[in-house]
Amino acid sequence: MTRELIVLGTASQVPTRQRNHNGYLLRFDDQGILFDPGEGTQRQLLLASVAASDITRICITHFHGDHCLGLPGVVQRLSLDGAPHEIPVHYPQSGAEYYARLRNASIFYDRAHLTEQPIDADGPIATGRFGQITARKLRHPVDTYGYRLAEPDGRTMLPDQLARAGVTGPDIGRLQREGILRRQTGEVTLDQVSKPRRGQIVAFIMDTGVCEAAVDLAADADLLVIESTFLSTEEEVAAESGHLTAAQAGQIAAQAGVRRLVLTHFSQRYTELGPFAQEAAKHFSGDIRLAEDLARIPLPPR
Repeated sequence: MTRELIVLGTASQVPTRQRNHNGYLLRFDDQGILFDPGEGTQRQLLLASVAASDITRICITHFHGDHCLGLPGVVQRLSLDGAPHEIPVHYPQSGAEYYARLRNASIFYDRAHLTEQPIDADGPIATGRFGQITARKLRHPVDTYGYRLAEPDGRTMLPDQLARAGVTGPDIGRLQREGILRRQTGEVTLDQVSKPRRGQIVAFIMDTGVCEAAVDLAADADLLVIESTFLSTEEEVAAESGHLTAAQAGQIAAQAGVRRLVLTHFSQRYTELGPFAQEAAKHFSGDIRLAEDLARIPLPPR
């Protein structure tokens, strides 16, 4: 199973020649979660060799255009391709009017199976085999939510120990489900033939100022995707507009104990992105990635 972030766009308010509007697809085993489809996302999916039918869920942080103007094209492509599965769409409840406009922005034969799941409070918004997705309200001039996917902890089976205990075939599954296997030759417990495996965590934080919710969302994340619109020279502008600098993104990652930090949502005023990584590295000593359009960023191994 694949676990990776496919970057579809990295520009903030205005796209550039090198950077498309925002857009991110998280592949998490059999899940394809599309975050913030900005303008041009349908074409970026094509360039990234991602089928629209790979999308299993859509999460919109807020309704500024660079985070949602690609939704009509994605919806109509889902309909054209006849995606057979239900696709939940999460977004701030206060933006329901904008969602309705985007959902029906033009004439098309609507066959998309979308289920609206607006958010009006912090807390869990979805559960499944992948674990749980939680939303937290961020600090921005309009209602904005960040997202956190947390996989439950599990266990890794140890082939050598299984062989030594003589556990094979269907008995392995039974042992995983029941925790103990009773046989005439004696009992075998799950602890004897496996070891703990921590569930993986992915956090997605877009437009926000520094706030406690951002740190909570990112806590212990294996992968944090976070906006870093400005450099520190524009810290006042960032504060006024409800955005982060690269240094502040690094501080959040350090406080939260993140493993891999992905910086994105860059202002059009910057053509060189190296300084973003340099600023973040002053505060965060872990793995830092600068998001680039069409890049694939794997989750770090457990």
